[in-house]
Amino acid sequence: MRLNAALEHEVCGLILLDSQHRLIDYLEPFRGTINQASVYPREIVKIALHRNALSVFLVHNHPSGLAEASPADIALTKHLKQALALVDVRLLDHFIVAGATVLSMAERGLF
Repeated sequence: MRLNAALEHEVCGLILLDSQHRLIDYLEPFRGTINQASVYPREIVKIALHRNALSVFLVHNHPSGLAEASPADIALTKHLKQALALVDVRLLDHFIVAGATVLSMAERGLF
């Protein structure tokens, strides 16, 4: 995985898995600024379908070093989960990387 928690800008990555939860690919399709990245669910759905993924992990870093989900992170995750479900792709988790800390939104029940 290339995502580096020490980056000075946000990067959003996708871990794409097949029906046996084997890795298909890891991509970083979205790059942002120091405190936000524009992420487009439509593009994630297109990528998942193009790569024939059955499930997806979303991951992004917080350059601030704070491993907490913002209201925007939670809203995006819920929206993305719904969009992917329409095409039978499952969003398994959304990880937030901040320094050495990784937050699992699924473990926290945030989506």
